[in-house]
Amino acid sequence: MTIERLPANIKTILAALAAGVVLILPGCSSLPPSQPGTTTGTRPAATEQGREITFFALGLIDTGYRFGGKNPEAGLDCSGMVSYIYNNATGIRLGGSAADIARRGRPIARDELRPGDLVFFNTRNAPFSHVGVYIGDDRFVHAPSTNGRVRVDQLSAKYYAQRFEAARSYID
Repeated sequence: MTIERLPANIKTILAALAAGVVLILPGCSSLPPSQPGTTTGTRPAATEQGREITFFALGLIDTGYRFGGKNPEAGLDCSGMVSYIYNNATGIRLGGSAADIARRGRPIARDELRPGDLVFFNTRNAPFSHVGVYIGDDRFVHAPSTNGRVRVDQLSAKYYAQRFEAARSYID
């Protein structure tokens, strides 16, 4: 499903969320604002697919957690959330565990992350045991089992910074 096919009330909510993210997050960032048309890495700042993925990810905030969950109605785990978002936002079919998704993605440097890319963590003393969707400004959306809800966290937060393993991209 693309944003164009969402009900009008959902589109309005997503637009408001995106506007809030664009207005609020840069003010929280510790990095100086970049000049228009520039990036910190070699990749462009954002793509249409990346924006679609970000909108879908933000639309799942506060969705309940369920181990093995693959849809918002029943609850989502981290890999189920990422698979659901990518399939509905871009038509890209991902499946399997966070580790499976990491193996198939294109490795990218952390300083080249852009909205829609995936971030991977070692949260259970196992490589690539957790995945989230990067949304920009050092933030990512994920479905942690702790607190049982899809939420936004910072990559630089102590817990995630210590457990960050890699970044991968499935979009151009």
